[in-house]
Amino acid sequence: MGIKLLTDKVMLRALEPEDLDFLYKVENNTGIWEVSNTLVPYSRFVLKQYLEQAHLDIHTAKQLRLVICEPNDHNAIGFVDLFEFNPKNKRVGVGILVYEPQDRRKGFARAALELLLPYCFEQLGMHQVYANIGAQNAASIKLFESLGFSLSGTKRDWLWSSTGYTDELIYQIINEES
Repeated sequence: MGIKLLTDKVMLRALEPEDLDFLYKVENNTGIWEVSNTLVPYSRFVLKQYLEQAHLDIHTAKQLRLVICEPNDHNAIGFVDLFEFNPKNKRVGVGILVYEPQDRRKGFARAALELLLPYCFEQLGMHQVYANIGAQNAASIKLFESLGFSLSGTKRDWLWSSTGYTDELIYQIINEES
């Protein structure tokens, strides 16, 4: 069975040089820095270099960023990231962002994760996929739980923001067939 990165709802595709403007907008939006653990802005130069290296295999880079877009429109609406790829222990982290508020709660993130999980388990041979979610992020908690992720731990007072410390939750899904 082949891995599909396309449904009638979303397509996941590799980063392209044309994504520079969208990437620049996302990475420099201070409103989402709390969820991305970003501390400083990124220059176009640095992001252009990143795009030039985006073709590296996940085994080399230990991460993979895919663009979320609608199937008939290759314009980016968000990203799904695999990070801390660990083939020895067969695990990988996942993060997801649908950028524009008007595109949220339309099923794009769910559809993207539904495509990505079989890719992680079948193509990459992962035993588990995990997500780090701020305890106050009810939408992400609901999304990941609805896809079969289970709460496996809490990092107390892990995240600092202008309102004080909050917990970070670790959600995992285990591939019982691996």
